[in-house]
Amino acid sequence: MASSTPPSSGNDTCTTVEVAQLLGLAVRSVQLMVDRGELEAWKTPGGHRRISRASVDRWLAARQQPSAGPAATPDADTGAGGPARVLLIEDSSYYQNLVGLLVREKFPQVELHVADEGIAGLAMAGRLQPQVLIVDILLPGIDGATLITSLRTNPQFSGSRLIVVTSLDEAQRGPYAFALAGVPVIHKPRLVAEFPALLAKCLGRTAA
Repeated sequence: MASSTPPSSGNDTCTTVEVAQLLGLAVRSVQLMVDRGELEAWKTPGGHRRISRASVDRWLAARQQPSAGPAATPDADTGAGGPARVLLIEDSSYYQNLVGLLVREKFPQVELHVADEGIAGLAMAGRLQPQVLIVDILLPGIDGATLITSLRTNPQFSGSRLIVVTSLDEAQRGPYAFALAGVPVIHKPRLVAEFPALLAKCLGRTAA
């Protein structure tokens, strides 16, 4: 939540618009992050919001850590001098763990990152530029169709392949039909059976 007074090191500050550009998010999303206390902010005497750059850096650092598991090695090269990166945007710890287990078993050299909500996921996607984005369509704080449309239409993510995972069956996905057109979708009860082959296809390799 915004503070009434700036920190002593107030020179290193950003406007809300600057933070939105830095994170690749909408201004409203940054405002919500401030309201939730995720970013340190205050208002100037003229009523303008200022955000501590240090708090932005801390927020980014906390979300850039890869999930637990074997460290990726240069053998999992993507052709760009580093390991293949996969980003999972999923709020369920059960499915976070399940996807993590499948990746470690079938793709031990892939670097898996996890975001548990959509706004953090968008920021991480912009920073990591993952080869594959795995997204749950039902996430807190953001409309799933809006998130998926943003990922599909933003040139920043043009190099990322998209996989949607959902607990919604085919009939329940009707409201999301436009956003999901042409996107591979895995019904969560079929995750173990279908995910490895689909991820392998997106990565251009064969599952172990």
